[in-house]
Amino acid sequence: MRKHIRHAETSVATEEWRNLEEDVEVELTSEDPQMPIEGALLTEASAGWRAGGPGRQIITLTWLAPIAISRIRLVFEEHSRAGTQEFVLRASTDDGQREIVRQQFTFSPPGTALECEEYATQLERVSQLELVIVPAIDDGNAVATLREWRIA
Repeated sequence: MRKHIRHAETSVATEEWRNLEEDVEVELTSEDPQMPIEGALLTEASAGWRAGGPGRQIITLTWLAPIAISRIRLVFEEHSRAGTQEFVLRASTDDGQREIVRQQFTFSPPGTALECEEYATQLERVSQLELVIVPAIDDGNAVATLREWRIA
């Protein structure tokens, strides 16, 4: 018997999340001072982010030097109200801006209070990511939350 062990390349699942504390500029429409954006972006944080008021929110991450992105994780959490949420994720590269994903899902607490989305991608020379959150497409008074946003 002849046996050969092939060492696989690093898989998407084992890549480490990018440190967003040092190399990114964040711009956002609002935040609750008790739940700032760092709570969703920093890997050691766990509190998440909450908007400072109701309605559509935009969070933009900008890098001075373009980066490659192979994986994106978004975790949304809503424990207080039922409703259908929508988000849109866009990337700006040397080729212009393009939509990565647009998705709707329904929260129905307490049973359905968490939505975790993970995307494998091959984005090169990304200078900006923009996340638009509409916390309830049928209710303008809902407040957006984001438990986690990770990038590898």
